[in-house]
Amino acid sequence: MFTLVSCSSDDASRQRNPFLNERSFSFELNLNLPENDPIRFIGGTVYVPQGGIRGVLVHRTSQSQMVAWEASCPNHNPNACSTMNIDGAMAICSCEDYTYSLSLGLPFTEPGEGETLYPMLQYGAQFDGNTVFVSN
Repeated sequence: MFTLVSCSSDDASRQRNPFLNERSFSFELNLNLPENDPIRFIGGTVYVPQGGIRGVLVHRTSQSQMVAWEASCPNHNPNACSTMNIDGAMAICSCEDYTYSLSLGLPFTEPGEGETLYPMLQYGAQFDGNTVFVSN
């Protein structure tokens, strides 16, 4: 006997983002290099221009965990202003000032009426010793 279960939701966190086409990539970050010093500490973030669509934001959430996010704002097609800026524990899209949690990838900005705000596109991030492995 087989049981089929189907779930649907209008929740943007469960919908495929229509603006960002995922790309395959992988890279390593050496935590001993000065440009990666921020992610040696909890709450630190670095922008890595290679990988992803407009680069990758790597954020350290705890002593044992890092997350990696697409640097392009998830709520419109990539363009000249869509690369997000790091501001403490937030990423900010300069196109329309949408703000996102770098720990969770969720928007802080409230959507307007009839508007859907997508979460940041997450990539895989693991680390072993002084090396962070990021891939999609």
